[in-house]
Amino acid sequence: MKKKGLIVAGIMLLAAMAVFANAEAESDSTGDYKLVLKLSHVFSPAEQLTKSMDAVAQSILEKTDGAIEIQTFPQAQLPAYKEGVEQVVRGADFISVEDPSFIGDYVPDFKALYAPMLYRSFDEYVALTETEVVEQMMARAEEQGIKILALDYIYGFRNLITKKVIETPADLAGMKIRTPGSKSYIDTLTAMGAIATPLPWGETLSAVQQGVVDGLEGSEFTNLGTKVYEGPAKNVATTRHILGTCGVYISTEVWASIPEEYRVIIQEEFTNGATDMVNLLKSQHGDVVKELESYGVKFNEVNDAAFREALAPLYAEQPGMTPGVFQSIFSELDSMR
Repeated sequence: MKKKGLIVAGIMLLAAMAVFANAEAESDSTGDYKLVLKLSHVFSPAEQLTKSMDAVAQSILEKTDGAIEIQTFPQAQLPAYKEGVEQVVRGADFISVEDPSFIGDYVPDFKALYAPMLYRSFDEYVALTETEVVEQMMARAEEQGIKILALDYIYGFRNLITKKVIETPADLAGMKIRTPGSKSYIDTLTAMGAIATPLPWGETLSAVQQGVVDGLEGSEFTNLGTKVYEGPAKNVATTRHILGTCGVYISTEVWASIPEEYRVIIQEEFTNGATDMVNLLKSQHGDVVKELESYGVKFNEVNDAAFREALAPLYAEQPGMTPGVFQSIFSELDSMR
C-alpha cells in the first residue's frame, strides 16, 4: 500500500510540474518573439506623414520592448502605390501606406470612398470611416488578405498646382497634369478636362521643370514639404477635388501571426497617430498657406459648379461596387451636415 501511495504521489507531482511548465510557457510565449516589418510610402522626410509614421514606429518599438520593429522607408524606396499593396496581399512582412483608392483594386467600393469633391472637411471623412458602411468595406478587404489598421492619415485637400491660372474645366484643355498611378486619380483629372499623366513622384518635379507636364495636383502641405513652389508651377487652383488621405495596410496572415498583446499596441498606436496628425494639420493649414504665399504662390478660387458637373459621371457605380454604395455615402454625409 505504501508503494502504491508513493506511485500515486509521484504521478500527482509530475502532473503538477506539467501544469506549472505549461503556465510558465504561456507567460513567456512572447518572450523571444521578434518581428521586423518594412513600412513603405511615397512622402518625403519633410512631410508630416513621414514624421507621423516614424513616431508611431518608434512608439510601437518601445511599447513592445523591441518585439515589433517597424522600419520606415519614405519616398518610394520600396514598392509603393499599387505595388506596395500587392506586397501586403502576397503576405510579405510589409506595411503599405497608400490612399484608399488602391484598395479599390480588391474591393471596388473603396473607389466610392475616394470619389472627387465629396467632403467639406477633414472631420466629415473621419466620421465616415467610423460608419457601418465603411466597416463593411474593411471586412471585405480582410477577405482579400488586407487588414486595415487605419484609413484617416489625412494630409490635406488636393488642388491643382500649375503654371497658369485655372478657374474652369475648359482652362485645363490640353494640359498635362501629373497624377499618381491610381485609376481614381486618372479618371478624376480626365473628367476635370486635363490630360492625366501618371508619373512616379521621384520624376514629378523634374517633369514640371522640363515642361514634360504642365503641373500636378497635391495639397498645400506637399507643396511646402517638397518645395514644389520653387519650380514654375506657382498657381494653385483650390479645386479641393480629392481629400488626400492614406490608409495603413498589413497582410491578414501576418497580422494573425502576431501575439494578441502586440496587436493591441500596434492598433492603438496607428489609431492615435492618425488622430494626432489630423489635429496637427488642421491647426497648421493657415500658416502653411501664408508661407507659400510668401514664396510667390498664388491661390485662386474656381467655379465649383462647373467642376462638379464635369465630375458627375464619376458618381456612377462601377463594376464590382455594391449597388447603392454612393447613395449610402451621400446619406451618411447628409446626416452629418
